[in-house]
Amino acid sequence: MEDVARQRSLAALSLLCFALADVRDGLGPFFGVYLQSHGWTPDAIGYVMTLGGLMGVAAASPMGALVDATRNKRPLLAVVVLGIVLAAVAVFLSPLPLVAGASQITQGLLAAAVAPLISALSLGLVGQAGLPARLGRNEAWNHVGNTASGMLGAAVGWLYGIGGVLLVMAGMGLLSLLAVRGIRPQHIDYAAARGLERNILAKGGEHGAGPAPSRLSLLFGDKALLCTGGIMLFFHLGNAAMLPLLGQSAVAHFGVDAAVYTACTVLVAQGTMILTALWAAWLAPRRGYGPALLCALIALPIRGLIAGFWQSPWNIVPVQILDGVGAGIMGVVTPGLVALLLRGSGHINLGLGMVMTLQGVGAAFSATWGGVVASEYGYGMAFLALAVAPCIALGLMLAGLHRLPRLREALSPQPGSRTLA
Repeated sequence: MEDVARQRSLAALSLLCFALADVRDGLGPFFGVYLQSHGWTPDAIGYVMTLGGLMGVAAASPMGALVDATRNKRPLLAVVVLGIVLAAVAVFLSPLPLVAGASQITQGLLAAAVAPLISALSLGLVGQAGLPARLGRNEAWNHVGNTASGMLGAAVGWLYGIGGVLLVMAGMGLLSLLAVRGIRPQHIDYAAARGLERNILAKGGEHGAGPAPSRLSLLFGDKALLCTGGIMLFFHLGNAAMLPLLGQSAVAHFGVDAAVYTACTVLVAQGTMILTALWAAWLAPRRGYGPALLCALIALPIRGLIAGFWQSPWNIVPVQILDGVGAGIMGVVTPGLVALLLRGSGHINLGLGMVMTLQGVGAAFSATWGGVVASEYGYGMAFLALAVAPCIALGLMLAGLHRLPRLREALSPQPGSRTLA
């Protein structure tokens, strides 16, 4: 009976990843298109999105530390979901600059807690050995959720306009709360959830607290972790703005329906991400995270080149397939790689928060960088400018493999990894 109950908690975690797909990014690509329909220019949209991204950057590490420290992970996640939905409602009620800025700040702050919380719950439920397979399932369900919400968004947008997307988001928020309730707290190993292992736990019981999490200053001395963060920074600098700009470009040049076209960009990418995430989770225990990470870093520049040189509404197909390859892989590799680098430390979620801080810097400035280039030189040049960043990330990865033994080891196959979780 205990095994059946634990499987129900894991099923609730899958449902949570499904529902959170439409919640944690707020309005996502619909945000820029919605503001564009109210007369906002690409650079103004970029500035507001950067504002929210910077708040996420500032909050990522503190949120990771909070997730390490608290046992109230489920209630914290419920608060995050409610806050993000209410912030999105505010923009639709009043798309003014002050309201849009405040909404993005709130969403950035709260969304910073989502990845550490999901990572902690996953580790607490399956442990380090089962994590690669669990991360693959999490990402697959996340992308199934994005696909479902994209289809609903397209239907609702066609019937009621882009404002109807908010109804889909609110429904997914309610489903997220139900899924949180379905994860039973007795099935969570709170020591494992922060990266501790039983052979190094301090005395004081099976789920003892263990050593206190290290100071953030110590993590900034970890070269392997910093290199990982740098790779993610440049990847997201090139990746984050590409999908919103793709939708804006199609609306500006080809007069497509904003809601339907934006939803289609999501659907093509998310369908690819489902398969890619499962493939990355299958590959990681056998070949390590290295080959998957390399594929993601190569896919993004190719994506930018296609978007930059092929000006057609049909560029959505290859561009978003490549988006699915990159994003699907990164969703598995990022938390898994950090968990290996900080295994046994007791501050995995703080470390993940630090990596998210660095990748958040890239994502935040991606919107401004892409928006400014689009305003000055056109959308084609903006896509080409975005394609430069992942080339730098690829250089960092190759340098890290050569100079950092811990990173090289973490990217290699791990003994004892399970393929099912």
